[in-house]
Amino acid sequence: MNAYTRVVNARDTKRPSGGFFINRMITKFVELHGDRRFSDDGAIIGGIGFLNDIPVTVIAMERGSDVSERLKRNFGCPSPEGYRKALRLMKQAEKFNRPVICFINSSGAYCGIGAEERGQGLAIAENLMEMMTLKTPVISVVTGEGGSGGALALSVADSIIMLENSVYSVISPEGCASILWKDSEKANEAAESLKLTANDLYKFGIIEKIIHEDNKTYDEVCDDLKVEILERLKSCSNIPTEKLLVDRYNKYRNIGTV
Repeated sequence: MNAYTRVVNARDTKRPSGGFFINRMITKFVELHGDRRFSDDGAIIGGIGFLNDIPVTVIAMERGSDVSERLKRNFGCPSPEGYRKALRLMKQAEKFNRPVICFINSSGAYCGIGAEERGQGLAIAENLMEMMTLKTPVISVVTGEGGSGGALALSVADSIIMLENSVYSVISPEGCASILWKDSEKANEAAESLKLTANDLYKFGIIEKIIHEDNKTYDEVCDDLKVEILERLKSCSNIPTEKLLVDRYNKYRNIGTV
């Protein structure tokens, strides 16, 4: 399967988004709202619940399953208040020693004028900085599209897992083709060059695990993902906090080294 086919699969409107994984994996989930500065952002669902018997904080990007919900969720493109809500919940998780699980599925942060006026770039930068030193385990899962800084703002983690048909990139293939060749029709070529598939990112050491999807229902994929997250949380729980932070720092410092 070529890279652009993976992109098409990641964008499939029938592909489950954040809410599906929360409903399928997390029990006694209580959604928490608002960034305490401006408003609530429907593109990000955040709250607390249990993964088996482990209390966790869950933050998930949600695109919506029909037209009305997609409008409500802004098609999964978070605004600054969404990222600030996520950070508020992550700091709360740190205070109460709860691991953080992030589900990522967005073409990118919302780039409207209002979002820029409210500090979109700053909100993303604050998340990157704070997540690097968050004193609790962080597991991020790319379930569909992982687009640009909008995805990275929930991806500074001890482990990153990708579903097989998800993609994770600095820019969309169409955007890349438009910039490099002034022709968005060359998106296929751009997708190959961007190395945005799960297999590519695993080879580069950017992600730690691929959850295979072939011949599986989404329920089965979710079950496999749950097992993997539990194993990684168990592993993180045995690591002293200071070493966890050092390992997280080194993970990102080593990306791109030969």
